[in-house]
Amino acid sequence: MDGHSRRVQFLKVLLPLVAILMLSTVFLLSRTIETNVSVPFSQKDIDERLSDQVVTHPKYRGTTRKGEEVQIEAIRATQGGEGSVPTAAEFQGRLGLLSGGVITLDSNSGMIRPDQNTATFVGDVIITSTDGTEITTDLLNTSLDEIRGDSPGQINGTGIIGNFTAGGMSFGANKKDGPVHIIFTDGVKLIYEPQKAER
Repeated sequence: MDGHSRRVQFLKVLLPLVAILMLSTVFLLSRTIETNVSVPFSQKDIDERLSDQVVTHPKYRGTTRKGEEVQIEAIRATQGGEGSVPTAAEFQGRLGLLSGGVITLDSNSGMIRPDQNTATFVGDVIITSTDGTEITTDLLNTSLDEIRGDSPGQINGTGIIGNFTAGGMSFGANKKDGPVHIIFTDGVKLIYEPQKAER
């Protein structure tokens, strides 16, 4: 066997050994992998989400027939099941009027029914408009295909002319393409404040 053949035989043994040594060095020098990774949900939360089909940060965006913008979102929502309706926590809405004005809606909870074109705000409902009116009530029913809503219970509010209360309220356009008006009903009481009206 000549010298060239011996070198080839030697390299056939040496090179695999070097490769094995390099691979073992890579594994020895690599940092340990953390296998006990904490999940930001408890097992109870995971089970609840799976059983109730919980959705986090759901959002609805649509446009009315007149081109007005409707946005509704929540912190979390459940799809509900037999005998129960879908509900959402920290329910918020934004209605963009064609005039450029905005009506914002906030409540503790609520539900949206796209199949019926309705959304309902429940518990500590706060209705705010860009003209300076702020109204609080316990329940507000709204439409998704037009800027329209009603509150069948007691309302308390403040506006540019003072503070007021009423047994009910509704808002919407009186005419097909008319502006949106807020109408108070059932024993309206107004405390007129000239200072506010002059601003």
